[in-house]
Amino acid sequence: MYTVNAIRNICLLGHSGSGKSALAESLLYMTGAIDRMGKNADGNTVCDFDPEEIRRNISIATAVVPLEYHNTKINVLDTPGGFDFSGAVMEALRAADAAILVLSAKDGITVGFEKAWKYCEERNMPRFIYISKVDEDNSDYNATFEALREKYGNKIAPVVVPIWDSSKKITGIIDVVNKRAYEMQKLKRVEIEVPADKESVIEEFYDALKEAVAETDEALMDRFFEGDDFTYAEMINGLHSGVKELSLFPVLCGSATTCLGSLMLMDQIVNLLPNPEQGNYHKATTADGKVEEFIVSAGGVPSAFVWKTVSDQYGKYSFIKVLSGVINSDTTLVNSRTGETEKLGRLYTMCGKKNTEVKELGCGDIGAIGKMDKVKTGDTLCDPRKVVSLKQIPYAEPCYSMAIAPKVKGQEEKVGTGLNRLNEEDPSFTLVNNAETHQLVLSGAGDQQLDVLVAKLKSRFGVDAVLSPAKVAYREKIKKKVEAHGRHKKQTGGSGQFGDVWVRFEPQEEQDDLIFDVAVVGGAVPKNFNPAVEKGLQEAVQRGPLAGYPMVGLKATLYDGSYHPVDSNEMAFKLAAILSFKEAMPNAMPTLLEPVGALAVTIPDSYMGDVIGDLNKRRGRVMGMNPDKDGNTVVEAEVPMAEMSSYAIDLRAMTQARGSFTLKFERYEEVPKANQQKIIDEAKKEED
Repeated sequence: MYTVNAIRNICLLGHSGSGKSALAESLLYMTGAIDRMGKNADGNTVCDFDPEEIRRNISIATAVVPLEYHNTKINVLDTPGGFDFSGAVMEALRAADAAILVLSAKDGITVGFEKAWKYCEERNMPRFIYISKVDEDNSDYNATFEALREKYGNKIAPVVVPIWDSSKKITGIIDVVNKRAYEMQKLKRVEIEVPADKESVIEEFYDALKEAVAETDEALMDRFFEGDDFTYAEMINGLHSGVKELSLFPVLCGSATTCLGSLMLMDQIVNLLPNPEQGNYHKATTADGKVEEFIVSAGGVPSAFVWKTVSDQYGKYSFIKVLSGVINSDTTLVNSRTGETEKLGRLYTMCGKKNTEVKELGCGDIGAIGKMDKVKTGDTLCDPRKVVSLKQIPYAEPCYSMAIAPKVKGQEEKVGTGLNRLNEEDPSFTLVNNAETHQLVLSGAGDQQLDVLVAKLKSRFGVDAVLSPAKVAYREKIKKKVEAHGRHKKQTGGSGQFGDVWVRFEPQEEQDDLIFDVAVVGGAVPKNFNPAVEKGLQEAVQRGPLAGYPMVGLKATLYDGSYHPVDSNEMAFKLAAILSFKEAMPNAMPTLLEPVGALAVTIPDSYMGDVIGDLNKRRGRVMGMNPDKDGNTVVEAEVPMAEMSSYAIDLRAMTQARGSFTLKFERYEEVPKANQQKIIDEAKKEED
């Protein structure tokens, strides 16, 4: 078991394709955890082991790979870069104490990098920047570094200097603090002479680091101004403080294919990044509802946070980060969400899909518990002496919805069961059985996430499902007051059926449910038949006259009628009421209503014209524009929900994924006459 001081928990963040999984692979190789490096294209990397990841050549979930380096355990969390899988990034950010933001020397600062930076800023998370693919064609380390400096200022601190050959390819790197140079020979690091033409650059960068170190301590600042040199230990301690206090963001670089820079990256992880006691701070809610700072402490009573769940054909694993004390497989903890006591099962450390059973996990470490059926992602497991709940993981609101149904009728239950199992693994999507449209509606971050869920339903649960656009829940309403007669008369052998009613129908503005009133005089309809009339009308309003959508805003008053002392019964009056409804509706100026949503789109100003133009095409009304704290503009608008089914994908395309939005149902409004016929025709076509 490792002590908390000898553990580092880091997550790799960045745009899809920036080289995160390849970097993790090179770190595994350089520490001897694997004896040959896999490649994404070959589908044999440690981090991307799910069949869907192999098929698509992308990461879909966060993979954990523990490394041992210089008597330190480094838990590397490799996160997906695809925006549809940001839920997995949120989980990793909760478990990590620091981040390594990966960007490629070929692509420079991408949207994925900007988002990763923002996530770290929101959490005050210490971070390194790693410039990958420095040895590939068309890579430009200098341009990438200058872009970082320009965007994020002088806190961007280079701790390496690349060595170029005559063709501008990076062949080696120099450690600025140690002033030592290295190159890779057959995947082995070899120290070389520091090139003479690099000495002035090293001095310049070293002086810049020295100044940054001086700013972390007043005594060091005085010595800096007096021209004193700092010892290696003082430099490391000062850089460690600067990284922890977010006054310094070290920049490293390398190549995952040759492993150039991988050992230096691990040196800096061990030397400069915080251990779990110094890392991510947590807020906890106590049993009596108070919110307090949660202190990560090796000497505290045992507690752990469940940050991820895997529920696949191999079983269920609850991934935990131990936040205080030590836990073993006999430890009994309370789940603060359910209040139930849980005896922990077997404990494991995970490396990709491979599990290794361990006797115990110490404070700050990351591992997994097997077969904890009642435990969910986001649960806090605590000692009964101190029960607290840590804040839930902040998944983004799902913004893209499709209806899902089995290809073969009768397998609806299988689809629901499979998706509920997958939801344990990925709580970022929601599943709603819409009683109005009779569809199972699946909502997530985008089409790729939903596509993956459908593929997993087939591979894991053997059920073929298809996605189709989710139906819009329209309503119908009348605009004119009318009176109608309904008579149901049936004479067969024996007693017949007789019900006769006059009903007045009128529109109501503020009321959705049917208002039923009785204004019969002289006992034309006996009182005991009134409930049957109401029941018939309640049944009738479920299907409006235009397209079969429910009627709203309707008042019905029974004001006259007649009955037969023998043949009248409840069923006859119920049917008579339905006939009066059918008689009245075509003459009452029926109209369609559609749901309208309140939309808030957050975008950089440069995309404003495109976004406003697009909203106009969707029949949207812009209500206002406000700046936010990050320099973006929030456009507020009201838009018909029927026009918004593909908005998540369209906005991403319009803004290069820099835009985001929320959409909440606001009210129902009349559909413009020009659009009504198309909706009516489609509804009738479905019935046929």
